[in-house]
Amino acid sequence: MLTVKDLMKIKAIDGLKIVAGEEGIHNPISIVNIIENPDAFDWLSPNELLLSTGYIFKSSIELQNRIIKELAELNCAGLVVKMKRYFDKIPQNMIDEANKYGLPLLELPFEYTLSNVISIINEKVSGEYDLLNRKTLDMHNIFFKITLEGGGIAKISSMLSETISNPIIIVDKDWRLVHHTEHPQNKSPLEYYLDFSSKKPVFNKEFIDSIPKNLSEMKKSIKRSYHSEDAEIKCRVIPIAASNDIYGYIVIWQSVRKLTEFDYINLQQASTIMALELIKAREIKELELRIKQDSFDDLLSGKITSQEALQTLCYLHGLNPSYMYYSIVINIEVNEVAKIEDMITRKYTMESVAKKCVGIIYEMAHKATGEIKCFYRNNRVIILVGQNEDRPPITINEAKQYANELLDLLLNKTKETFLIGIGQQYSKISSLYKSFSESNEMIKLMQQKNLQNKVTHYEDYSVHHFLESNIKEAALEEFFRKCLGKVYDHDQIHGTSYMLTLENHFLNNLNVTETSKAMFLHRNTLIYRIDRIKEILNVDLKHSEELLRIQLALKIFRILNKNM
Repeated sequence: MLTVKDLMKIKAIDGLKIVAGEEGIHNPISIVNIIENPDAFDWLSPNELLLSTGYIFKSSIELQNRIIKELAELNCAGLVVKMKRYFDKIPQNMIDEANKYGLPLLELPFEYTLSNVISIINEKVSGEYDLLNRKTLDMHNIFFKITLEGGGIAKISSMLSETISNPIIIVDKDWRLVHHTEHPQNKSPLEYYLDFSSKKPVFNKEFIDSIPKNLSEMKKSIKRSYHSEDAEIKCRVIPIAASNDIYGYIVIWQSVRKLTEFDYINLQQASTIMALELIKAREIKELELRIKQDSFDDLLSGKITSQEALQTLCYLHGLNPSYMYYSIVINIEVNEVAKIEDMITRKYTMESVAKKCVGIIYEMAHKATGEIKCFYRNNRVIILVGQNEDRPPITINEAKQYANELLDLLLNKTKETFLIGIGQQYSKISSLYKSFSESNEMIKLMQQKNLQNKVTHYEDYSVHHFLESNIKEAALEEFFRKCLGKVYDHDQIHGTSYMLTLENHFLNNLNVTETSKAMFLHRNTLIYRIDRIKEILNVDLKHSEELLRIQLALKIFRILNKNM
C-alpha cells in the first residue's frame, strides 16, 4: 500500500517535504481529502491523507494543536499544508505537536493546486484497493453466515470485537444494554466504568446527549470521548439503522488500538446485520405478546417462567417436564367452510372439522416418535411431541416423515386441504414456545409463497425466516425498491435480463469469467451488462456497503416472488 514515504518519490509533486512526525513516515494512505472545516473530524477515516491551505487554523494556535492531535488519534496518514497562502512556514507549535504524536506533517510547494495533488495521489492509491475489497467481501460473508446460522447479536459482536481488537458495547435506541464483548487486552475494563446490572442507560447523560438524534447527521461512525473521574476513553459510535429508523448503537471502546480503514468497513457491515437482528427481535416480541388464551397459550408464548407453575401445568395437561419437545402446527385450509355465509354456523362447522382432525391424529399416535399432546385453536391443530431425554434427539427427516404420514391420513379421511409447519426440538419444555413460533412461521411462509411442499420444517427455510417472517413485507418491498427498483423496472420496460445477470454475478462472487460461463455469455456481453447496471444504479460495485445492500435486495427479490 502507498505510504507517506512513497509520496517523496512521486515526480509529479516534486518538492513535497516532511517537516515533522517522521515516526509515521510508513503510515499507509488509502484516500486523499481536503480539510477546510474544523467540524469535519467526525467524518474522517483512518489512513486518510489530509490537505489544507491552512485557512481554518491560521489564526488559532489552539486549533492548530487540536488538528494534529485529532488526526493522530483518528489514525490518519498525515497532514499536508500548502505554503505561501496563509503560512510562509509551518508554525513551530504544530511541528512540536506532530513530533509528539508521530503524525507526518508535510509542506506542499505553492505552485501545486490541491485538486491536482489529490488526483495524482489517488491514482497511485486506487490500485491498492483490490485486496481490501476481497477482505471486505470475506468479512461480509462471515457476518451474513453468522446471521443465517442463528448466531445472533452475541456472535456478531464477538466476531467484530476480535476483528477490530477492541471491546464492543451494543445498546438499543434508548441506550439500554443489548450485549457487550470485552477484549482480553483492554486495560480499561468495561464493567469498571459502565453499569451493566440495571435496565438504565449504560452511558452517562453527557455522552448520550453528545450523539446526534437525526440519522442524517451520523450515517458514518463518529468519535466521542467517555469521561469518568479517573479516565477519558476514546470511543467510536455508529448507529444500527434501517430505513431511516435508528434501532440502537454500536460503541467501540477504543482502548486497545486505533481503528484502521478495514475496521470502519467492518463496522458498517456489522451495523446493517445487527439492524436486521434487532428488527427480528422486536417483531418476535410483538408476536409473543399477542399470544395469550389459556394455560397452554401461556406455555406456548413463553410466559411461564416459574418452575412451580410449569410443573403444575404439565401435571394438569399430561406433559412431562423432563422431556424434549417440538411443535407441529397443522393449518386447515377452510375452502369449503369459508363458503358458509352464517357466521355462527361457520364457526361451529370449523370446530367440528378441527375436532375430527384431532381425533385422527390421536388414532395414529403410535406413529409419532414420542408422546403427543394435541389440541386446536380456530382453524389450527397443534401437536406437541415429547421425547424421553435419554433418547437421541429427533432428526429433521424423522419429524417430516411423521408429518407427511399425518398429512396423507388427514387427506384420506377429510375433504379439507392442509399445511403443516414443524418447529425445532428443544431440550427444556420451558423453551417449547420457540418451537411453536417456528411452526407458525412455516405456515405463514407456505401461504405467502404458495409452496408445493405442504410439509415444511423451520430449518428448511432459514434465510426466508430471517428476512421475511420477522420483517414486514412493505419494509422488504421498500428496501428492494430503493436498492434495485430501477434495474427491475428497466427489465420490465425494455425486456432486458439485468436482474438475472446481477444475481448470477453475485452467485459467482463477482467473477466475470465464472459468471459469463454460468450464463453462456460472451465475456464482453457480460461486461457491457454490468456497466449498464452500474450506470442505472449510479454505483461502482466496489464499496462494501453497496455490495451488502445489493446482495440483501437480491435475496428479497426472490422472497417477493418478482417475475423475471
